[in-house]
Amino acid sequence: MASTSQRLRGKTACKKIFWAVFPHACFILSLVIYAFLGALMFSHIEGNREVEFSEDYRNFLQNLMYLGRSLSDNMTENEVKFKKKIHDLLNTAQQDWFVNPKDKWSFFGSLFFCCTVFTTVGYGNTYPVTRIGKYLCMLYALFGIPLMFLVLTDMGDILATVLSKSYNEFRKLQAKILASKLCSGSTCNKRNELKSRAQSKIVINEPLTIMEVLKSQPSGKRRPIKYRNVELFEMLIARENEQTKPSRNKSIERWSSCPELARGKTVSRVIENFDKIGKELEKLDVPIVLMVLVIFVYISCAAAILPKWESNLDFQEAFYFCFITLTTIGFGDTQLEHPKFFLFFSLYIIIGMEIVFIAFKLGQDRLIVLYKKVISFCAEKNMPSKKIYPK
Repeated sequence: MASTSQRLRGKTACKKIFWAVFPHACFILSLVIYAFLGALMFSHIEGNREVEFSEDYRNFLQNLMYLGRSLSDNMTENEVKFKKKIHDLLNTAQQDWFVNPKDKWSFFGSLFFCCTVFTTVGYGNTYPVTRIGKYLCMLYALFGIPLMFLVLTDMGDILATVLSKSYNEFRKLQAKILASKLCSGSTCNKRNELKSRAQSKIVINEPLTIMEVLKSQPSGKRRPIKYRNVELFEMLIARENEQTKPSRNKSIERWSSCPELARGKTVSRVIENFDKIGKELEKLDVPIVLMVLVIFVYISCAAAILPKWESNLDFQEAFYFCFITLTTIGFGDTQLEHPKFFLFFSLYIIIGMEIVFIAFKLGQDRLIVLYKKVISFCAEKNMPSKKIYPK
């Protein structure tokens, strides 16, 4: 019987863990599937498009040939004008004229584009050209951006819980260290001896009723009322704890005999988990300086790794690129040579956006508190002073 009960408890614990993790995994998996479907769609539409040579492209080639023929070694006087003409001509060129659509809109290139769409980064170096691709891009962003924000809010709750717990544990450890420094050895030993004596005086029996509790105390009349009530209260708590233990075993047996009740409870718990999304993020209360430090360390780690495969970036440029990406500004002035490697960086982008989102939320809360203080201070200044009239 003991082994069967332990198995049932293990199964119920595994089920609880599964249904607790299920909402978070569901959000992330749906975002991954949405990204892969979008990559397949855009790679098929934009990658298989026919390249049409427009009149602008033909005019560009003719002007380039004309400037190439007019170039000679004896052009020292017209060198400045020639450079200006080349510069003006190259400004009229379009990127799509020199790139093969199949190379640009491969599966990984399309996946990179989809990530820049629903994360609202939008670098601008990859964009749809066909009319169908533009319409589908708008529709894709219309459903992808809310899904991404939902994932950010859900993962933000997890990060907020981790940050708050770690910060609270750090504060408790700091308080213990300060208490151990302030408290001397002799006084602490005396306090511990007094606590152990007070706890040893309390004898907890196992009565079944309150009347037996009263009968089991022959010295109740002799002792003061205060100490007698404390002992009775401790015994009643022990009795309640003992009565709750067998009820859990009964609930496990009932769930094993009637699995419909367990399913109903697990479904209700999953629904409650969906309703609690964003609650932990609202409860987070850590210093804003700590969040700024976390963001700086997080971006610095990526800025140290990126130049390993991006030769055109140093630490400062990589730091700037990561900051522009995580804040979803996405100017597009820094282009990556190997966007396929950066796709493995997608998890970094999502977690970094969550950290920045938490920092912005904390900054928003601090600004609201500051505005409230300023408004209340101004209101107190403008309040008319009370005049005291003599009786």
